[in-house]
Amino acid sequence: MDGAIDSSDRDDARAAGPVLRTAQVAARDPEAAAGIAEALGPGPFALICLFVSPEAAFGPLMKRIEERYPHAQIMACTTAGEIGRAGYETGQIVAAGFGEADFRVQLVKIPDLGGVKDQPLIDKVIQTRLALGAAAPKGWSEFAFLMVDGLSLAEERLASLLATGLGSMPLFGGSSGDGARFSETRLYFDGAERRNAAVAALIRSRAQVKVFTLDHLQPTDTRMVVTGARPEERIVTEINAEPAAQEYARLLGKDPHQLDPFTFAAHPVVVRLGDSHHVRAIQRVNDAGELVFFSAINEGMVLTLADHDDIAAHLDARLGDMQEDFAPVQILACDCILRRIEAEQSQKARTISDILRRHNVTGFSTYGEQVGAMHVNQTLTGVAFYPAGSGR
Repeated sequence: MDGAIDSSDRDDARAAGPVLRTAQVAARDPEAAAGIAEALGPGPFALICLFVSPEAAFGPLMKRIEERYPHAQIMACTTAGEIGRAGYETGQIVAAGFGEADFRVQLVKIPDLGGVKDQPLIDKVIQTRLALGAAAPKGWSEFAFLMVDGLSLAEERLASLLATGLGSMPLFGGSSGDGARFSETRLYFDGAERRNAAVAALIRSRAQVKVFTLDHLQPTDTRMVVTGARPEERIVTEINAEPAAQEYARLLGKDPHQLDPFTFAAHPVVVRLGDSHHVRAIQRVNDAGELVFFSAINEGMVLTLADHDDIAAHLDARLGDMQEDFAPVQILACDCILRRIEAEQSQKARTISDILRRHNVTGFSTYGEQVGAMHVNQTLTGVAFYPAGSGR
């Protein structure tokens, strides 16, 4: 058993309110399930979430976890990196346990995203929220946490449908990952390993909560128009009536052959929606010289090149702003893989890891994030837990 870590190892004594029980073990540890169970303790748990490096034997690991926690609801996904004890992590399994004393949980399970019908799913979400309300004490706060296949191309529609059914319940989530390979992502819930699937946990908490999203990007004056696209594939074929990758590179003053994930992280594009801008992050250039995006893109969309503030200073300031009268007890977060790539390229990864650790952030790096009815990119999105009775 290799280095199991529990919540008591965190720097700050956060006994003022309910906190997630956390555990972390190496993905290749043959006794990983035992290490997680030792760190989490016996429970009882309303929910256990696991963020699993693609290096792990995913299905067998989850079966062993379920054997140890037969009465807990379990949901898990593969990651593009983990957020654990040291901040940014790789090659790890990170678990978060929602104890029954502090949480009530109902799951909305979507085993086949291709078969989703709008109104039946909305009705299912409404019924699940009503059942949760009946099971939880009055006055508890609420939120929903979504895991969705990061290669499904279905996040926009799913987030919109879930938000419709959830009403005022705030939603956040993350798209499962496969490191930087973009080849195969997996989820686990309801006793089975799954692909092209999603699961949403509707949660009531004795702690006060705040769902949030942040990014460090600022729009510039450089704009471009999508003049050719295949929206169902998230592919842009033309920008400004020129081949997409070639024109994007020209606007950056770069050779199209130099475009890589580091370029996309450093030079994102945003789209204006209402009064705010949201990233439409580029994943890669395909063999045809087209741009493959992480999120929906349509012909006629006006994209704006974005500049960025210092990613570490911005993160520290924004997480610090969340403290107000009471500091969060813990934060559960989904962080875009492009933020991690930028942090590594700018040699800020260690600084950001220190910030994440200091603010007691647990979670994973994603292929996209969901907040409310939207699927977004290049954000850190999550939920902050405050002490019960803090008046938030």
